[in-house]
Amino acid sequence: MCGIVGAVAERNVVPILLEGLRRLEYRGYDSAGIAVVGEEGELERVRALGKVEVLAQAVAAQGLHGNTGIAHTRWATHGKPSESNAHPHICNRRVAVVHNGIIENHDALRQRQQAQGYTFTSETDTEVVAHEIFQHLEGMDLLEAVKQTLEVLQGAYALAVIQRNEAQRMIVARRGSPLVIGIGIGEHFIASDVAALLPVTNRFIFLHDGDVADVRPQQVVIYNARGEVVEREIQLSQLSADATDKGPYRHFMLKEIFEQPKAISDTLDGRMLNGQVPDEIFGSGAGELLDRVDGVHIIACGTSYHAGLVAKYWLESIARVPCMVEIASEFRYRHPVVRNNSLIVTISQSGETADTLAALEEAKRLGFGHSLSICNVAESSLTRASDLTLLTRAGPEIGVASTKAFTTQLVSLLLLVLALGRRRGLEAARIAAILAELEKLPGKIERTLESMDPLVRLLAEDFIDKHHALFLGRGAMYPIAMEGALKLKEISYIHAEAYPAGELKHGPLALVDAEMPVITVAPNDELLEKLKSNIQEVSARGGRLYVFADPSVEIEQSQDCQLFHLQRAEETIAPILYTVPLQLLSYHVAVLRGTDVDQPRNLAKSVTVE
Repeated sequence: MCGIVGAVAERNVVPILLEGLRRLEYRGYDSAGIAVVGEEGELERVRALGKVEVLAQAVAAQGLHGNTGIAHTRWATHGKPSESNAHPHICNRRVAVVHNGIIENHDALRQRQQAQGYTFTSETDTEVVAHEIFQHLEGMDLLEAVKQTLEVLQGAYALAVIQRNEAQRMIVARRGSPLVIGIGIGEHFIASDVAALLPVTNRFIFLHDGDVADVRPQQVVIYNARGEVVEREIQLSQLSADATDKGPYRHFMLKEIFEQPKAISDTLDGRMLNGQVPDEIFGSGAGELLDRVDGVHIIACGTSYHAGLVAKYWLESIARVPCMVEIASEFRYRHPVVRNNSLIVTISQSGETADTLAALEEAKRLGFGHSLSICNVAESSLTRASDLTLLTRAGPEIGVASTKAFTTQLVSLLLLVLALGRRRGLEAARIAAILAELEKLPGKIERTLESMDPLVRLLAEDFIDKHHALFLGRGAMYPIAMEGALKLKEISYIHAEAYPAGELKHGPLALVDAEMPVITVAPNDELLEKLKSNIQEVSARGGRLYVFADPSVEIEQSQDCQLFHLQRAEETIAPILYTVPLQLLSYHVAVLRGTDVDQPRNLAKSVTVE
C-alpha cells in the first residue's frame, strides 16, 4: 500500500527520495510528499495529489534541498485523496512524520489533542502521531519523544520522524508494517521496501516488530520492544537496481507473465532429489514436523487464496490429507474448530499481508499445530512468524495483478503435497512422475506464451465493449477460473465471475446471452465429458464461448465458439499451465480498454492494513 523512503547523509537526499518513491509506485497510491531539514535547519515540505512526477515537478520548482529527509506515497484510508491529507504531516513546524498502517485509537487521541488546543489540518489518523511527538518534545529528545508516543498508539505502523534543527538524525519504528534500513558509507536510508533503495545500497537491516531505530549518517542504534539495544543482521540483497525495470515490455504485468518460465525454474532449483522432495527445503526440523501432520489448514487472501483452493484438490486427491482453505480476513473473526496436528499453511506474495499475519497469530492462539509459510520475501513478517518456510523465488513482482507469484505459489504447494503424500503412502513412482512433469513445465509455459500471445491479443478485441464475463471450470480448474475472473475484473474493470461448470443450471445460466462471453478451461481429464455438456448448455442459449483446451479435446467450432489448444499437460500440472492464457487475456483486454494495467484504480500491491 503506502510507501516510505528516508535518508540521512552528507549530500542532498532529495533525488534519492524521489527515485525511491518512483520505485514504490507499483504499490498503489493517490498522493505523494517529501519533507527535509533545509539548509537553515527549518523543515521544508512539498506535497502533491497524483503521480510522483507531479511531486517531482513541484519539488524542482521550490528548489527543495536537504541532507536529511522523509518521503511518502499515500493510499487513502482515513480521509479522501487530497494535498492536505498527503504525508508528511508536520506539527508546529518542528516535527515531520510519515506513516504506513492504521492508528486504531486515532479518534480518542484526536479528541484529547483538540481539547489541549492542537489544530488539525487533515482528516488522517497520522496527524495525531505528529502532535503526540511534538507534545513529548517539551523536555526530552526526539528518540524518547517517539518512544513515549508509541506507548499510546494502538494499531499497525511503520513510522519515520525528523525534526527541525537536527539535520543528521531520523527516528524510525515498526509494528505490523514492514520497514528496512539501508546501510551506506557515511549515510543511511530507510524504506518500506528494499526495491526503493537498490540504486544506493544492497545492504539491509530488516527491523523486527516493536523495533525503534535511531538513524544517523555514521551509525544506527536499534532498540527492541523491551527497550534493549540489539544487533540486527545486515543482509545482502541479491536484487539488482534494474530488477524493477520494465525492460522491453510495455507494462510490468506483461514482463512478469513472460518471466514465469524462469521463475518456476528458480522455484524448483535444488528442490528435487532422486525423484523425491527433500524435507530440508521447508526448513530445519521439517521432517519430524511433517511426520505429525494429520491435516492442513490453508489461510490466504485474493490470488493466494485461489492457489490454496487448487492445493486443496491436490492434497486430498494425491496426498490423501484433509484440507481446509480459509480467507484470512474471515478466519480471524469466526470460531474455527481446532483439529489436532493441523499444519497451518499461510500464503502471501509479500509476507506482509495484514489479514494473513493476524490469522496466523490467531491460529497460534487457538492452539493449531505448526505453521508453514509460502512466501516470496525471505525476511518478511510472515516467514519470521512461521515454523517452516518455502520461498517461491518469483523475484520482484511489480504489477498489482499477481501473475508469476501465483504460478510459483502453485509449484511450491505441489512440492508440499508430494512431501506429505510420501508419508501417506503415495508411491515413489507417482511422485517421480509428477516431478518429471514439473521439470518440463517451464518449457511448456514458454511455448504456450509464444503460441497463445498473438491469438489472445486478437481475441481480446471481442471484449472491448463488454461489461460482464463468466468463467467456468471443473475440479482443480474451478479455482483457475476464479483466478481468471479476478484478473479480468482487477485490470480491465469488467465485472467477471467464476462458477463450477456443473453449477450452471443452479443460477448462472440465466445470465447467458450473446453479450455475455463465457471463458472455459478444458483439460483432458475425467470431467471432460461433463464439461462438454456444460458447454452445450451455453451454446444452446446463444452464449459466446472461448474454450482453452488440451490438444486432444475436440469441440465443434463456430462463430460463437472459439477453441484454443494449449500444450499437452499431465492432469496434476494442468492448472498451472492453464492460468497462463487467462493472464494474457486480462492483460490484452485491459490494454485495449485503456486502463492503468500495472496500477489499477483503488487497488494496491501489498495490503498491509486491514
